Amino acid sequence: MDIRHEHDSVGNLDVPSDAYYGVHSQRAVVNFPMTGEKLHIEQIKALAVIKKAAALANLKAGVLDQRIADAITRACDDVLAGQLIDQFVVDPIQGGAGTSANMNANEVIANRAIEHLGGVKGDYSIVHPNDHVNNAQSTNDVYPTSGKLAALALMTKTEQPLRRLISVLEQKAKEFDPLVKPGRTQLQDAVPIRLGQSFAAYAHAVTRGLNRIIAAREELLAVNMGATAIGTTINATAGYVDNIVPILAELTGLPLRQTDDLIDGTQHIDCFVPVSAAVKSCALILSKMSNDLRLLSSGPKTGLGELNLPPRQNGSSIMPGKVNPVIPEVVTQCYMRIAGNDTTITMAAEAGQLELNAFEPVLFYSLFQSLELLAHAVDTFIDNCVVGITANPKLLHTMLERSTCAATALCSSIGYERAAAIVKESLRTGKTLHELTVEKLGITDDDADRILDPMPLTECQR
Repeated sequence: MDIRHEHDSVGNLDVPSDAYYGVHSQRAVVNFPMTGEKLHIEQIKALAVIKKAAALANLKAGVLDQRIADAITRACDDVLAGQLIDQFVVDPIQGGAGTSANMNANEVIANRAIEHLGGVKGDYSIVHPNDHVNNAQSTNDVYPTSGKLAALALMTKTEQPLRRLISVLEQKAKEFDPLVKPGRTQLQDAVPIRLGQSFAAYAHAVTRGLNRIIAAREELLAVNMGATAIGTTINATAGYVDNIVPILAELTGLPLRQTDDLIDGTQHIDCFVPVSAAVKSCALILSKMSNDLRLLSSGPKTGLGELNLPPRQNGSSIMPGKVNPVIPEVVTQCYMRIAGNDTTITMAAEAGQLELNAFEPVLFYSLFQSLELLAHAVDTFIDNCVVGITANPKLLHTMLERSTCAATALCSSIGYERAAAIVKESLRTGKTLHELTVEKLGITDDDADRILDPMPLTECQR
């Protein structure tokens, strides 16, 4: 393999001659073989747009000349267009508070810019990773900002499937609205409810989860670019500090703003905690819904069997014909992973010391995974489960007849004690609530039908 010789503060190291990354990235590959994964594509794009904004801000401030600034921005555009992604070789979980990720971007962009200027990769006298690409920056403002931009992009990608799920649930609510079924509290018969009301409630819950995610975006729009090392703007000109965030906002199309206190914005990453919490709470809603669907479709002959879920695969390697609720199961497992990630994110946000939090890498790794898991879980939940759910109307009617759900309607006529006595006798003798109401109250079948009609019992009084 052809190599080129590079050096850093630690010493000399050989790098493949055709690599766009350099010594810092190569050393990180050796030091941090943690997950076997690479930086998330959205974070790579975020690093590229940050470097482009920095070059333009430094050009405007008179720090970079036009020729070098143009080469850097052109290299950044190459990355944003999907080129050189394989040159981002560092593991997402790394020591150094993201320095390896930042330097990976600096080196790739510098070497691409060198090529654009007619040079050979590794000739940093033309474009230098630190002096030019990283000018007026620090890992400590670049890396957290890249995490925010990546998270914002992934949050946007979760919105569409969640809105689609809400729409599908609302359609199911209308489809199932005429069907009355036993409502249950603590898994015991309670009062009648329309199946459509249950699905409407699911739609409202998912809407609430989506709104939490949208609200959590706000805190991520405040970035600490210009802070450099610890928030004191060391090595950055006033022209750069004033312009970096407006330029970045223009390039991304996001309403970014510079954080009010750059020192605070560099020390603290608690802004990611409510984002993770919002993702977790939304996943929790989906898991609760999935648990309901598993229970309501259980059997199909010896369980509740009120719903039919679309069969997606054989349920057993030994039991013929068995079909399992695999989609609700995988949705719940995604929630479990997201809940675990939320714990990691909370711990990482707390673990910072003094002027910096060194644990952003594992926070970003966990948050990006959670956001992607949520989006994927919602997509498969919709396409492979919710759209194909059907009900068993005859079974719902039979179960409602056999239940004592309508007994609450008797309370206003005969009082709680007498109604309870009828329920107990129904359970003991097997007689229906209708039969005992006629017998005990001395009323006609029509009157009993009117009193115990379950549909009016499901109407909310507003």
